[in-house]
Amino acid sequence: MKLKDFFGRFFKPAAGPETRELAAVSLAERWRTYPSAGLTPGRLAEIFREADQGFVYRQMELFEEMEEKDAHLAAILQTRKMAVLSLDYEVLPDAKSPEEEKVADFVGEMLYRVPGLEAAFLDLLDAIGKGFALSEILWEVAGGQAWVADLRWIPQKQVIFGEDSRPRLLTEAGDWRGMDLPPWKVVYHRYKARSGYPSRAGVLRVVGWMYLLKNYALKDWAAFNEVFGMPLRLGKYDPTAAPAEREALIQAIRNLGSDAAGVISKTTEIEFVEAASRSGVNPYQAMAEFCNREMSKAVLGQTLTTDTAGATGTYAAARVHAQVRRDLVEADAQALAATLREQLLRPLVGFNFGWDRPLPWLRFKFEEEQDLKTLSEVYLNLAEMGMPFTVEHVSQRFGIPAPGSGEELIKRTVKMP
Repeated sequence: MKLKDFFGRFFKPAAGPETRELAAVSLAERWRTYPSAGLTPGRLAEIFREADQGFVYRQMELFEEMEEKDAHLAAILQTRKMAVLSLDYEVLPDAKSPEEEKVADFVGEMLYRVPGLEAAFLDLLDAIGKGFALSEILWEVAGGQAWVADLRWIPQKQVIFGEDSRPRLLTEAGDWRGMDLPPWKVVYHRYKARSGYPSRAGVLRVVGWMYLLKNYALKDWAAFNEVFGMPLRLGKYDPTAAPAEREALIQAIRNLGSDAAGVISKTTEIEFVEAASRSGVNPYQAMAEFCNREMSKAVLGQTLTTDTAGATGTYAAARVHAQVRRDLVEADAQALAATLREQLLRPLVGFNFGWDRPLPWLRFKFEEEQDLKTLSEVYLNLAEMGMPFTVEHVSQRFGIPAPGSGEELIKRTVKMP
């Protein structure tokens, strides 16, 4: 029987999992190129073109520095990732049969035993910003069972893409083309907001130009603030002043910048001219805020829940914007669940139960917030119309535990007219 993994490669079903760790090249910090230092439009375009050819090292370094240096960008990316991590998840059987429930229970137990599983989810959600993310599966085999001992993050800059757009890992033993990844050895999560190559799919690629423009605005703003409000030191000398007196005046003006003291002749004069205050909009601040809004649109799909300064949005508009954000969270959760089911749950089932067994489902519990008061009124009206409800359904719907035997119940009080 010939089977394919998620990369479309044939593998031997009888073989066990690869338990050896991948020999990833050690990328010491001293070899970093710091591409964001002195970043220009030409250099940014060059980095993107290099990534389009499969060499994503400098692009991934740039993306790391963008998150480190831009507080707004780091905050909105963290908000989007944490929105998925805040959801509960569960493993469900493919069908309601004792065999499938046994498989789901085993997979769920193995999954929950993985140390730092939520941290591994966060590593995989890094694909939202960078386009893709990988985690190495550290397998252990004992007693005829295979389980996941850990999920170890692989930095994206250790990856190179070949002509088939498959990720390959740079190793000390391999050449610049990298090594092919063994079957069922990594979890490879892609962010599929749009079609195209993995190196171009992340939202950080979209906001790269906004980051560059914002950097220019902040540098000019810092230089402007350094001299704005500082009075101009204007020296005046008499036409009959000797060259030595003029030189002494120039030196005194320079000393006033640091020493705030100087000695000059009576025939010369130093005047402090205050800089005129500018009214209206600060162009540097306007540019920075514009870039922040564009980043928020790219990452969160809206701006009203992040940029509240000066916002005049209505409550209805806020609900619409929040809905867009919920849609993104749900899509991110479903994409992550699909990746884990195909690349983590499938080998767990295959190595332990056989590759022909149906896969259980991994589901993130995504429920929209509801007004319980309004919902209770709906249930009350339906009950008055004769609609039957079970106590278990109502308890689950409102999150109220069903009463146990012997527990004291709250008696209903009837209001007197």
